[in-house]
Amino acid sequence: MPNKVHCAHILVKTEKEANLILERLKKGEKFANIARGVSLCPSGKRGGDLGTFGRGQMVKEFENAAFALQKGQISAIVKTKFGYHIVKRLE
Repeated sequence: MPNKVHCAHILVKTEKEANLILERLKKGEKFANIARGVSLCPSGKRGGDLGTFGRGQMVKEFENAAFALQKGQISAIVKTKFGYHIVKRLE
C-alpha cells in the first residue's frame, strides 16, 4: 500500500455538475483542460494537479478515493465538505 500518491482533481459545487464532467471525460476530453475551465480549487490553474501527498493530509473521503485509484484511473464522484470532486491518480 503506497504512503504517498500524486493526484489531480476537479472540484465543483453540485453533484449534477460532477456528473456532467464525468460524461465529458468519458467522451475523451482531457482531465487537465476541464479542471482549468471549471474547478473551484486553485489547483485548477495547474490542471487540477495537487502534487504528491501522504495519508492524513486530505479529508478522509478524498484520501480514501485517492489511495484506492491505480495510476491513470479516475474516481467516481467524491463528496466532501468542500463540494464534489473527481480525482485522477497521476503517479
